Amino acid sequence: MAKNPRFKRIILKISGEVLVGEGEYGISPQAIREISREIKELIERGVQVALVVGGGNLFRGVDSSSKGMDRTSADYMGMLATVINSLALQDALEKIGVSTRVQSAIEMRQIAEPYIRRKAIRHLEKARAVIFAGGTGNPYFSTDTAASLRAMEIGADVLLKATKVDGVYDSDPVENKDAVKFDRLSYIDVLKKNLRVMDATAVSLCMDNQLPIIVFNVREKGNIVRAAMGQKVGTIISAVE
Repeated sequence: MAKNPRFKRIILKISGEVLVGEGEYGISPQAIREISREIKELIERGVQVALVVGGGNLFRGVDSSSKGMDRTSADYMGMLATVINSLALQDALEKIGVSTRVQSAIEMRQIAEPYIRRKAIRHLEKARAVIFAGGTGNPYFSTDTAASLRAMEIGADVLLKATKVDGVYDSDPVENKDAVKFDRLSYIDVLKKNLRVMDATAVSLCMDNQLPIIVFNVREKGNIVRAAMGQKVGTIISAVE
């Protein structure tokens, strides 16, 4: 593996489902520990790491709203789920010696800093991991959009989307054994083909600001580090296919 990272400052978007581990619901301490070890390795290599964690392992606002719950209330509950995951990840990181700050878009001063862009950048410059919790703080926006937005605000070089699959496929590889994986895609193709790797708002925001996205399987040990170091991992989404 190359010694010098390709990206200096990254946003790592971790799907909530990844934190379940081999279970179906909740938080797996083992899954969080494995992710934390790779984050620590990146920081030791000089990479500035900011994170956004989903909440789907605890609560999904969209699913609940489709079953009759008010969408705004459901989305706020989903944002609170991301705070729980962020605190769990902070605990795991600090137990292995990584200085960490959680910044929440929803103010809750007893457990997290309020989101302040300049303060977040300063933390990163001091080699602290920064976890952005609470989504954007607004309903109707996903944590993918929150990750894209924060990436622009802090000047990240790449958005790494850590999932349960090893890239972007033309159809669901779980349901279709003949699904074809893409090594590289353009933003436009993701939108036109409705590939649903991220919501359209998040993809469009990255496209408008030329921020590359790398989608990869976080359950394969070492993939977070490989992606940040510039090795071929998963699917790259950028301006040119």
